Parts: sequence; C-alpha cells; structure tokens
Amino acid sequence: MTLQQLKYFIEIVNSRSINKAAEKLYMSQPSLSNALRELEADLGLDLIIRTPKGISLTSDGVEFLGYARQVMEQMSLLETRWMSKKPLRKVFSISMQHYAFAINAFVNMVKKLDADEYEYTLREARTFEIIDDVKNLRSEIGILYMSTFNRQIMEKTFRENGLIFHTLFTAKPHIFTGSTSPLAQKKVVTLEDLVDYPRLSFEQGDYNSFYFSEEILSTEFSKKDIKVGDRATIFNLMIGLNGYTISTGIVSADLNSEHIISIPLLVDDLIEVGYVAHKDIGLTQQAQRYLAELKAVVSSYGVEL
Repeated sequence: MTLQQLKYFIEIVNSRSINKAAEKLYMSQPSLSNALRELEADLGLDLIIRTPKGISLTSDGVEFLGYARQVMEQMSLLETRWMSKKPLRKVFSISMQHYAFAINAFVNMVKKLDADEYEYTLREARTFEIIDDVKNLRSEIGILYMSTFNRQIMEKTFRENGLIFHTLFTAKPHIFTGSTSPLAQKKVVTLEDLVDYPRLSFEQGDYNSFYFSEEILSTEFSKKDIKVGDRATIFNLMIGLNGYTISTGIVSADLNSEHIISIPLLVDDLIEVGYVAHKDIGLTQQAQRYLAELKAVVSSYGVEL
C-alpha cells in the first residue's frame, strides 16, 4: 500500500466516479481502476461498489477512508514542515440546515486558511439529505438540531446510519420576521400572536415528515402555511408578507439582512443544535478548525456552549 494509492482512493470517493477521478488526476480510467484493484488486493478487502450511477463505499471502505484521509493530512503536514514542498490540496465538505451562523463560521475558516489550493463543499440541505451525506461521506459533518418532539426519531435515525450527534449549544425558540412587521413591536410573542401571520418553513421533499422539519412546533396548526426551498426566499417572504419562521434567535446581519429581526417565542421547548459525524471515523483537522470557528461565532452572539 502506497501514499499514491491512498490519494487515488480519496479522489475516487470525492468524485463519486472512477471516470471523473481519472480526469482530475490526469490519468486513464483503466490505469486508475487497476490501481484501485491493487489496493483492494493488498488489503484483502472490497472498498468500493461499482454501480451504473457511480460508486458507493462498502462498510470496510467507509472505515478505511477515515484512516486514509488522516494519513494524507499528516503527510501534508510533514511535507510542509520538513520538506518545504507544496502542501496537498485541502478538501472539506459540510452539510447543514439553513443556519446563517454556520455559514459565518465557514467564511471565517476560509479567511484564516493558510493554503494556496483547496476544494470545499458547503451544502444547505434538507434534514434527510444531511444525514445521508454524512452517512455516505459526501460530507464530513452535518449541522442540524433536535428537540423534545423529534429526539427519539432522530436518535434512532442516527444509530441506523452509523452516526453520532454532538451537541454544540441549546437555544430558546425565537421567531424571525421582517423589521416592518406588526410583530416587530413586541418584545416577546406567543403562539396566539402568530395566528394571523404566514408561517414559513423549509420544505423537506420526499421526506417531509414532521420529525425532519427544520422548525420546532411543526405539528401546530397554522391557517397560513408557506413552504420554501432556500433562505433568500424565506427572508423575502418575511419582509414582503410579514411572515415568520421559528429558529434559534441567532441573527447575522451580514447574511440575514438588517431587515430581519429575532423575537423570543414563549413556548415550553428548546432547540438543541449540534453536528453529526460518522461513528467510526475521527474528524480531520479541517473539520476541527471549522467546529472551532463555529463555536467562536455562536459564543460571539452570547450563546453559552
């Protein structure tokens, strides 16, 4: 087993295709396939399942990938520190629910990055997609929440997909709404105050279960219900229709617009925000850097971790 083979294997996983990986590595597809077969033969394991739609990892492949990434990271550090060679291209992927503070942390991480080359992927995704991304290693970590209502189902889903949830912070529910909304005059709001306003929530596609909703209290009846697919739309509807959504209360003026405000919601519930990661794979240094930035951003808003 060689470092070159590890590099090839990681690129195949990142590209989700042997053909695409071969193009990025500037080599022929047969040569890359042979290299992968040699690696599997050396290990005595099948790492990848080839399908008409691309590749997927075996259970052994999932575990091996975690170790391979750590080895390549350490090799990059050795080359940078002792051999004055150009460091390896940094790769990191993250999936998240629609949290502006998580994007702030990503921005801060990239700004502080000491690297000439990197390839990062940031996905604002539906809840089930986040879980699937981390399970299949398309993303190293996924940012989402749990509450009293969905905890049992979410924890069961995590276990079934080989994931572990790590709590970052717990927040009291707030609503986000436009600064010109009549609700903006209130210091706190109740569910009764919200009855006549459009409730905005992120749609979850084929997995539109109440348990996978990005907003707590999703089972509460609303006379006016609007589901959207992205943050830009939901903010426009807050301003244009005096709509509201329920979230953590952490508002980023940089990303959410100064026209969006947060108001405490008087309900007996909490929002536990955290990240999921694969139970058998340690986090890379890049993931650890991101989580450090995420904790710093959250703390800057006065949230206790």
